[in-house]
This record gives sequence, C-alpha cells and structure tokens, in this order.
Amino acid sequence: MKKIFLIFTFLFVLILGYKVNAQISPGDLTKAHAHLEGLSNCTKCHQLGQQVLNSKCLDCHTEIKSLITKRSGYHSSSEVLDKDCWSCHSEHHGRNFRIINFDEKKFNHDKTGFKLTGSHIDIECSKCHNSSFIKDPAIKKKNKSFLGLDAKCQTCHSDYHQNTLGEDCLSCHNTIKFRPAENFNHNKARFQITGLHQNVECSKCHFFEKRNGKDFQKFRELSFSSCSSCHTDIHKGAFGSDCKSCHSTGGFKIINQSAFDHSRTNFPLIGRHKEVQCNDCHKSGLSKKPLFSKCADCHSDYHRGEFTVNGSVRDCKVCHSESGFSPSSFYVEEHNKLNFKLTGSHLAVPCKNCHLKNDNWHFKNIGINCIDCHNNVHGDELKNEFLPGNKCENCHNTVSWETITFDHNLTLFKLEGKHNELSCSECHVSKDLNQKRIYKFLSVTSDCESCHKDVHLGQFIEDGNSDCLRCHTFNNWEPEKFDHNKTRFSLSGAHSKLECSRCHNTVSMNDTDNFIQFKLKDFKCVVCHS
Repeated sequence: MKKIFLIFTFLFVLILGYKVNAQISPGDLTKAHAHLEGLSNCTKCHQLGQQVLNSKCLDCHTEIKSLITKRSGYHSSSEVLDKDCWSCHSEHHGRNFRIINFDEKKFNHDKTGFKLTGSHIDIECSKCHNSSFIKDPAIKKKNKSFLGLDAKCQTCHSDYHQNTLGEDCLSCHNTIKFRPAENFNHNKARFQITGLHQNVECSKCHFFEKRNGKDFQKFRELSFSSCSSCHTDIHKGAFGSDCKSCHSTGGFKIINQSAFDHSRTNFPLIGRHKEVQCNDCHKSGLSKKPLFSKCADCHSDYHRGEFTVNGSVRDCKVCHSESGFSPSSFYVEEHNKLNFKLTGSHLAVPCKNCHLKNDNWHFKNIGINCIDCHNNVHGDELKNEFLPGNKCENCHNTVSWETITFDHNLTLFKLEGKHNELSCSECHVSKDLNQKRIYKFLSVTSDCESCHKDVHLGQFIEDGNSDCLRCHTFNNWEPEKFDHNKTRFSLSGAHSKLECSRCHNTVSMNDTDNFIQFKLKDFKCVVCHS
C-alpha cells in the first residue's frame, strides 16, 4: 500500500511540474540548447528577475568570449560588440528554429578584421572555413563553424619557402596571385639589381632544388660578395677581383675608361657620346683624329634632306642634343610659331603620331586639317548640315574626342529623362564581328526597339509598333503611365492589393526567352481561383 501511495505521489508531482513548466516556458528551445530544457536549468541562461545576460551566454560559448577578450573577430566589431546576444540569437521558438540566422552571400567579411581582397573575394567560404585549418579541438569537432581560423597566410597556405623567409608573406606577395611576387623590391635587398641584371631570369641566380621532398627555390644563403660568385673571370685574376674598376652591369663590353680625360680634347664627351665605344669613332685607331666639326661627319641625315638649306643640312642642335636624338628639343613654344598650333590633347601626342608615315618621318607639307591625320569615322552617317566641309570642330575640340558640343535637340529625337545621362556611344556606336567600332547616326531610328530589347516579346505591338511610351517614360523603366483600370480587367477590392506576379507569371518561350505574361487570354474567376 505504501508503494502504491509513493507511485501516485510521484506521478502527481511529475504532472504538476510539466504543467507549471508549460505555463512558464514561452516555447521549446532549439536543438542546440535542448539539453537545457526544464525549470531546474532556467538559471543557467536567465538571471532571476532579469533578462538573459551576455555573461551567461559567454560562460558556455567560451570560444566567442575568447575572441571578444582579444578584440578579434566579428563579435568584436562595432556592429556586434554592444548588442545583447539574444537580439541576434533568439530562443524558445521551437526545436527547428534557426538560431544562427547567417547569410554567407550577404555577410560583410570586413567586420571580422580580415578584409577579403584579390583572389580571396571570389573563393568559396568553405575553401577556408573548414576543419582542416582549425587548430582548436573544441571548434574543430563542430559540424560547421566560421570560428577558429588565424589571419596568417600559413593557416590556409603551405609555406613554399619552408620557413626560410619568415611569416610576413605580404612583404613580397599579394592576394591576387602567388607569382610574380609583386610586392618584392630587389633594390631593398642586400644585392641591388642594376643594368643587364634586370633582364636576367630570377631562376638563373635563385635556382630550384628539392628540399624535404618538395620543390624549393633558394632565396637566402646565396653568395654575391664578388662578380666571380656568378661569373667566370676570363682574365683569370690578371686584373684583380674588382671587376667594377673596368666593367659595369650595363654590359661587359662597356669599359670604364676613366684613365683618359676626353674633355682635354677639342671634342669633350657629353651626353650620349660618353656611352660610345672608342673604336666607333676612332675607326682607324686611337692615334688618328676623326672629323667632328659637324654632326654629319659621323651621323647620316635621318631626315633625308628635308632640312637642307642652300645645299647644307641645318645645324642639328636646333632640335637635338648630345643627350639623345630622341626626344627632340623642338618644344611646344617653337611648334606654336608654325601654322599649326598645339592645343588640348595635341600637347600630349607623340611627334611620331603625326610626323611618322609609312615608317618615314615627314615634317613639311603634312597638312593642318583634322582629316589630314584623322579618319572621318562618321562616313556617310552625318548630314552635311552637321559636318560642313569635314569641319570636325563643329562638334569636337582638341581637348578630348569624347567632349561633344553638339545640340541633340536640333535633330528629330530630343534627349529627355535618362537619355540625357547617356554617353553618345551608347546609342551611336556598335562593333562588328572584328570588334571594330561602327558609328551610326542617320541609320539609327527613334524606335525604342532600336536600342532596347522588347522584354514583353511583342505582347503590346499594335499596327507593327510597340509604342512603349503608352506605359513608360524616359525617366525610368517603371510603368509610371500605366493604369490597370483602363485595361479590360480593372482592379477593385482585394485585387487592388495583390502583387502583380500573382496573376502575371513569368513564362518561357522556346526554353530561351523568359518574359512576364501581361496579356491574359481569359479573365474568368476559375482561371485563378479553384
């Protein structure tokens, strides 16, 4: 009898506890917190008489607490730091409630303290956020977590240099691609690269080998104290080990003839003449003096007589100097004394663009009109009233070809609304199969379909014309002028509150073109309502 009484007492308490819990609890916990169900567990999350405190959450979620303490990760960002945990991770909404409501595609990774740049922008989240890169065993065992990663490159990438160049990968590389090492500046290294060394392949000095069973390129522990570390001394030590006393990195055959002071002669070496080999001028030996009073004594007339006056070539120094034949020292001031003044973008045009024709330089009688240098890309597309006498300056100037002073309102198509914001090329320029630009003006019609695709696929064509302006304006694509009550089916009652897509579905034509069907064949109620 005593046993029966105890059993009933136990059942009564159990039923009473269930009812009390059901009345107090606002709902079931999620699967992740299901083990905290029951009145005896409430204070594990709730402070009596208060709402859920962050400290209670962080007592269990120590991995988040650790990041906040270190001021690291997303939960330490200004977007999250001062928020209550429950404002993002609400509970008591049922077992299958998504307590971590996280959209990977919309997440701003900058908030984590690790900004995605270069190739990192396009990589799938799972390529980095997977257990193989997580060291913390508590986080590693979770099915899916975005925690536990280190910002160091070595967290996800193997160290190709095998700890020989330190951990600061970004001092040489960027996030776009591993090779070439865009951030590396050899001139900041102990061995500066000059002269012909700049043309040497890296692997000629930094050779490849196998180390620890892996491909390895050697960048440290290289000998470079003298030229003989890489180069064979063809003099076999006869001139000592200081190769720089005669040679330079500009070329082995360029000799430093500092022992001879050429300025003591009647022809001091200045400019590019310093770089000329002795035997280029002294062809019969150093003891015989060559002619040198005129440039033509050594140099051929590159201009082929264009600057010959009275049988003699004009003094080359008018345009050139010993610093180099090119660029010319005939500057803008001198050019603007001629019939063709350099203005606008012409000031930045290299001389050869106008003066080099068919691999020959010409400076006289080359023309001063636009069409002498520029093709009339408009062809027959412009009426003579807009291009009289091929005078390009009626619309263009020398500052920029794209700067147009043309008044479009003089044509039969006035620019209104969004059309005022377009560049001319968006309507008047197309490309052929060879990607060559084609300019169209007369052949452009004012029909909307000449520039815009009929997304309605002919639904509103009447008498061969879509007449888009019945519904749309030039300000935007929205059908601002459309009035449903002027159609065969006026909207009233609950119909006026429906989304358009509830009746006008997207359909496919030929499995290629999708369009919204606005023209409905039947308006009977049973078509939409069962």
